[in-house]
Amino acid sequence: MSYEMIAILMFSTMMLMLLTGQRVFGAIGFVGAAAGMLLWGVGGVDVPFSAAMKLMKWYPLLTLPMFIFMGYVLSESRIADDLYKMFHVWMGPVRGGLAIGTIGLMVLISAMNGLSVAGMAIGATIALPELLRRGYDKIMVTGVIQAGSSLGILVPPSVVLVLYAMIARQPVGQLWLAGVLPGLMMATLFVVYIYVRCRMQPELGPVLPENERNIPLAEKLRLLRAGLLPLIIFAAMMVPFVKGWTSLVESSAIGAMAAFVAAILKRRMTREVFENSVRNTLAISCMFMWIILAALGFGAIFDGLGAVKAIEDLFTTQLGLSPWMILILMQLSFILMGTFLDDTAMLVIVAPLYVPLVGALGFDLIWYGVLYTITTQIAYMTPPFGYNLFLMRAMAPPEIGLKDIYISIIPFVGVMVVALALIMIFPQIALWLPEYVYGK
Repeated sequence: MSYEMIAILMFSTMMLMLLTGQRVFGAIGFVGAAAGMLLWGVGGVDVPFSAAMKLMKWYPLLTLPMFIFMGYVLSESRIADDLYKMFHVWMGPVRGGLAIGTIGLMVLISAMNGLSVAGMAIGATIALPELLRRGYDKIMVTGVIQAGSSLGILVPPSVVLVLYAMIARQPVGQLWLAGVLPGLMMATLFVVYIYVRCRMQPELGPVLPENERNIPLAEKLRLLRAGLLPLIIFAAMMVPFVKGWTSLVESSAIGAMAAFVAAILKRRMTREVFENSVRNTLAISCMFMWIILAALGFGAIFDGLGAVKAIEDLFTTQLGLSPWMILILMQLSFILMGTFLDDTAMLVIVAPLYVPLVGALGFDLIWYGVLYTITTQIAYMTPPFGYNLFLMRAMAPPEIGLKDIYISIIPFVGVMVVALALIMIFPQIALWLPEYVYGK
């Protein structure tokens, strides 16, 4: 059997197992281990074993539980609620101000947690009822919550970028820094869209009533201080790392400890909050470790076949496609897969093929990590089976139907496509900050 046929058989078997409802790591790991034994006999079991050893020795992986713990402590202790109160008071006098404030809330939640699910849960439970109660258009605010929550996988400390770093063998710190400017740019584009839309159609985002705006300055400043606490935690964690005073792992430990101390000082660190935070951290961390282990084993088998070179030859020599055409086809395939898979499953399935191919075509793998993440965000919000669409349907009140959810994301997906195009045309948007910091 040819190497190309073996590669196709591996991919088709894996996809078939996923369609039967098997767990992602189980399907991928099983196909990788079985292919290794069939190809190289009993010695093939050394491949997943060496992948496990590589995973255990990967020191930056320690950042994963630290950042997840930090996010859950801030979420479970309701410090995120203070953020929304701050945006509510300070942005209320502006048309669409609460929706703009919700985007700001999502950016800060992303900087606290690194998972889009956390942003979706907080936005749907805290922000959405308030926006609807104050007369905001239900379709627009549904799109705001979904678009804002998608920033969680791009703004550091993004857990998805940690997974990409492990599979692509790229520095986590550089990937996180590469996600900062694109994430802020996308959030800014969302804000501009909301502001312009509400100026043109004031009924979509009315200003707060006069009695709610007349709040004493002292109260406004108190809410500002409470809302800025997560920013202080983020600064305490990231500034030493950017300055070179601490390593990435040490910074993650600072962030986790700062969040824990903040919850204690605000007298919100109860036994229940601590137990929930630890349990969720353990569950999420173990899930990601199993997925990384399966991906490394599968990727090692795929590399051993030489299938990547065969596929590169197919695209460039036999089909005559340019590197940019191949890259765009890759991005379109992510959007297609995103209709029925989540971000980690997409990355694990295609990383053994795409990541080496991107490097062989001469593209920067740090830059491609940002492209992959943004494309995943778009795929999350693309009908008919986008991951975020069904999360929103599960959390939204009854008056918001599935049709409303589908319609709501159209303009925001358009904004994200513009952001993706800008980063593809101007790679320095993603690469300038890591080059500046690591260059120093």
